[in-house]
Amino acid sequence: LPEVKLGIVPGFGGTQRLPRVVGLQAALDLILSGRMLDAKRALRIGLVDGVTYRALLVEEATRVARELADSGRFRATRRSRRPLFSMPGFLDRTPLGRAVVLRAATKRVRAQTRGHYPAPLAAIEAVRVGLRKPNYAREADLLARMALTPESASLVHLFRLTEANKRVGSDLPEPAQVQQVGVVGAGVMGGGIAQLAASKDMRVRLKDIQPDALLLALRTARDIMAKARKRRRISGNEFHNKMALISTTLGYDGFSLADVVVEAVVENLNVKCKVLGELESHVRSNCVIATNTSALSVTRMAESLRDPGRLLGMHFFNPVHRMPLVEIVTTESTRPEALSTVLSLARRLGKTPVVVRDAPGFLVNRILAPFMNESSILFEEGVGVETLDRAMRDSGMPMGPFELIDEIGTDVAEKVGHILHEGLGEHMKPSTLAGRLVQAGRLGKKSGAGMYRYEDGKRKPDGSFWDGLRDGKRTTTSHDAETLRDRVFGLMLNEAARCLDEGVVQSPGELDLALVFGIGFPPFRGGLLRDADVRGLETWVRRLDELAERFGGRFEPCERLRRMAAAGATFYGRTHV
Repeated sequence: LPEVKLGIVPGFGGTQRLPRVVGLQAALDLILSGRMLDAKRALRIGLVDGVTYRALLVEEATRVARELADSGRFRATRRSRRPLFSMPGFLDRTPLGRAVVLRAATKRVRAQTRGHYPAPLAAIEAVRVGLRKPNYAREADLLARMALTPESASLVHLFRLTEANKRVGSDLPEPAQVQQVGVVGAGVMGGGIAQLAASKDMRVRLKDIQPDALLLALRTARDIMAKARKRRRISGNEFHNKMALISTTLGYDGFSLADVVVEAVVENLNVKCKVLGELESHVRSNCVIATNTSALSVTRMAESLRDPGRLLGMHFFNPVHRMPLVEIVTTESTRPEALSTVLSLARRLGKTPVVVRDAPGFLVNRILAPFMNESSILFEEGVGVETLDRAMRDSGMPMGPFELIDEIGTDVAEKVGHILHEGLGEHMKPSTLAGRLVQAGRLGKKSGAGMYRYEDGKRKPDGSFWDGLRDGKRTTTSHDAETLRDRVFGLMLNEAARCLDEGVVQSPGELDLALVFGIGFPPFRGGLLRDADVRGLETWVRRLDELAERFGGRFEPCERLRRMAAAGATFYGRTHV
């Protein structure tokens, strides 16, 4: 029942029938998440009567059909048979237990959505009114109400963008069939890429010059697959079979069999160029080479190859197994068949690929940089760390800027900031905050301290350190939540418009999809550019002019925004707002 992902509730009796079939708790899990079940899990919760092998499907279906015909009736789907005098049975089958389950679900939804998504609460209401007796009229009424909400319009918009993304590359040559993937660089990222490929039944050859790095990568892959096995998403045999697909080496032996190689060594241009030059002599002439880089020039790396047409960027986001976006970075030399193969591979890995042009920071990091930088400036003006993080979460972001910098790593943030400043000019001049954190040895979550401290896996505030970071420059500046949001999102909008002007990405839809899947830009807003259309570009330009007068020229609206506002234009056209 995927309807909640479109901002509506399951219609046609979904909220009324499913709880009777699988029980209230299992039904709410499916209705409120919209997640899919494979056959084994569907059987386990009682959603289906039986499963069979694909090769035996017709034979087994025929047998079941004959049984039904001979009995003269149609068998009802198996219902949940949890004993009444067990805790699951009590919660599913008694009025008091059901009330407890519904109250807990409501509390959890409100905490997770922060009031931005009305559909899950409407779905709980539809389930509640149908527990004693099916109430299809109430379900239909709630469905109609949700279908008219702006949140549903935004989520449907994103669904259409996702469907359109599946057709990107359809005009390219046929992709090569990828059976074996090589990964060079066996850190956490390399291990994540190796695990992802193995989970999709591809053989993986993993290389590093350090045995300890190979062990770390294997441990990373094993831990991810072990969690999948614990959650019964894969069986014990599948766990061992998939892990067996990953082999390691300290040299390049075995790489001649690779169809695609992903380079994931340290984020240093000289090191990457050297590794890519070595790699090229150990792979087949038709092997596609992808570099996993977050900001470095892919064009410069291509110059280190005899055949630059086989190279492109494949920027995975961390953690690899969870983040749905992959930025595919092309250069002037990239061959169409190489692009086609990598697009096909990304989709096989379960990712959403967005093609971007090689430019400083590519797309996502370039637009994310103002979010991080302006947050650092606000901190230096005296805005509290937890205050700003909370304001951004309340606006719909999955985490605040200082929580994010700790996840990324302050050293990575500092390096990317300098690359963007060097490539894009003064409007991208970074704050010194990340650099000062690096000097203090606070590299983020991975080192146990960044903007926050991390103890026993928990994030903790560090007030005395924050005061010291301001160097006594703390002011009495006070901003309401709207000003905080406008300063951050306004700069992101400005940079997004510049990216479109420069052809970094081909369409507003691809840009919005990349931000939603890459940094978790609030889906209920439909994307950064669609949200700007809804608010109005004229309104945004006036607001940016006000902010420029108060806080500096970095807020000056770019030429594209001024031009569109003056013409009354929108990014998507008036019919899509």
